Amino acid sequence: MKKQKIFLIGFFLASLQFLNAQGAPDYNGGMKVKLNEEGTKYFRIISWAQMWAQNNSDLPLDANGNEQSSTNISLRRARVLMYAQLNKKFLILTHFGLNSLNADNMSPVGTGNASQVFFHDVWGEYALTENHSIGSGLHYWNGISRANNQSTLNMMTLDNTRQAWATIGLSDQFARHMGIYVKGKFGKFQYRVSVNDAITNNLQATSTPVNGGAAVYSGRRLLGSKDAGKTYAGYFEYNLLDQESNFLPYKVGTYLGDKKVFNIGAGFFMHPKGSVIADAAGQLLGEDVSVFAVDAFYDAPVGTNGAAITAYALAQSNDYGKNYTLGQTYETGSMLHAHLGYLIPTNKSTKFQPYMSFTNRQIDATNDAANQFGIGANAYFEGHNSKLTLEYQNTKYGNLDAVGTLTLQAMIYL
Repeated sequence: MKKQKIFLIGFFLASLQFLNAQGAPDYNGGMKVKLNEEGTKYFRIISWAQMWAQNNSDLPLDANGNEQSSTNISLRRARVLMYAQLNKKFLILTHFGLNSLNADNMSPVGTGNASQVFFHDVWGEYALTENHSIGSGLHYWNGISRANNQSTLNMMTLDNTRQAWATIGLSDQFARHMGIYVKGKFGKFQYRVSVNDAITNNLQATSTPVNGGAAVYSGRRLLGSKDAGKTYAGYFEYNLLDQESNFLPYKVGTYLGDKKVFNIGAGFFMHPKGSVIADAAGQLLGEDVSVFAVDAFYDAPVGTNGAAITAYALAQSNDYGKNYTLGQTYETGSMLHAHLGYLIPTNKSTKFQPYMSFTNRQIDATNDAANQFGIGANAYFEGHNSKLTLEYQNTKYGNLDAVGTLTLQAMIYL
């Protein structure tokens, strides 16, 4: 195990020289094609891939009772996003790709579920005024928090805090709801609100409540779409310093000192009768699902030598129903998360950013806690367009043994 971890670290360090020598040319706005001289008609394409090499010595035995390799390779994300405008009034966006493809879920000829490319986003938008728009479709204009609207192109940590994506597979398809949204801004105040249809075939599509037991997130399926079919979400933030763009919903993880941003925000997600319990007689009763959060994001240069600091803090309250738990991901309870990174000053094109993160979750069903600590570093060769990330993460869930995972990620996006 120690040799394998040393190999990953060594590969990370060796790759720095290689990728710096093979660095991509300046991004210059990416692949944007103007369809008229004024540039009011255009389309833009963004493509990115994140490759992981991961070491975890605490994996269970496989289905045949054999030990599993502690070092594995996976394709964490492979995505293509395109958006186009006929003019400033109309926008259409499509986003497709796959996630977490590895040797265990690949299929012989690429027809298995994990191998399938699917639409993450498809929505159309109409500008009501210069600063306010309405849209509909399969969209990512989420509520709750900045982290629940996180872009996967420019995260500072290796990945987003999983529990911040608080509804994946419960009421939505991979953090996207089918619905209608309105977004806009009044000066430095930005907002996004939406009304959506909850998914029927979710992660608990075959589960039923036990008499007197914990809640099951299957309100739409068990109670019907009339009583339990709609969800409501919103996120509101105030930009105290530089204003961030809200042209697209995807929130930036770190600006690497290019902006001076300090935002405070608050958001919600509500699904009336989204969960279901059974009383002692077996009668099904709906339980309202609600998630509320407040957060703060700070990203700014330090001095004049290229240093920068990135900090984020999130407090989230989760109510999925009575004593709700699903795996080690969703629980009725509360969560606190924070991460902090420092961009080391340098005159070279390659930049380094060490960081740390911490998450604490309180779980009502077990009257216990889950804690996660991460420490890592990014090496940027062309900003976020070409970077390596090495992170060690230690997770302790309730009274289970702590699990340590070392991950190396290589990422390129154009």
